[in-house]
Amino acid sequence: MNPLNHVAIIMDGNGRWGLKYKRSRNSGHKAGLNTVEKIIKESLKQKIKYLTLYAFSTENWKRPKNEINYLFNLLENFLVNKINKLHEQNIKLKIIGNKNLSKKLSKLLSKSEKKTYFNSKLQINLALNYGSKIELLNAFKKIKRNNEKINEKNLTKHLLTKNIPDPEVLIRTGDTKRLSNFLLWQLAYTEIFFVRKLWPDFNEVDFVKIIKKFKTIKRNFGSI
Repeated sequence: MNPLNHVAIIMDGNGRWGLKYKRSRNSGHKAGLNTVEKIIKESLKQKIKYLTLYAFSTENWKRPKNEINYLFNLLENFLVNKINKLHEQNIKLKIIGNKNLSKKLSKLLSKSEKKTYFNSKLQINLALNYGSKIELLNAFKKIKRNNEKINEKNLTKHLLTKNIPDPEVLIRTGDTKRLSNFLLWQLAYTEIFFVRKLWPDFNEVDFVKIIKKFKTIKRNFGSI
């Protein structure tokens, strides 16, 4: 049975769900946040140590300004109202991505990371303003600047996921089969599960089914 320490999720389909059921993309983002809380709770139950959530990509800046503002307001409210609960549950929050955001949000993110820094039951990596291509380019620039050898070890230590094990499982909801510039280096040997459901419809039962399936997969890593 395969051990499972790290699950990464591309939470796709919020906007489409909102348009389908509420005639509003923003309503879908709000509903998607409820799913996030359910999956965090189930991750604790399943004793998963790392959960990486793709919240906002570097490409998402192309979206309408009112939608972007709504997304960040949702995140701000979540941090204000939920960070103490996460802390009490021994959950650590880490942001991976470019933190050059609004002054208010940047301050909240920094405060949340500091508050939960020593927690150890579950680490939530929030991929926010994140793009894997930029992450890799920046890692190579650091290697060059430090006059280091270009090798796997040195590249890995300069990634935003330094000291975080690569995901064993990637889940993408929304019936879309692509990686969308997410953890391109880290997903080299990850088992990928594409789910037809839109993210707000994804639930604990779906999550557990994937976990059970993963644990039965024969993982060869290039061997036979």
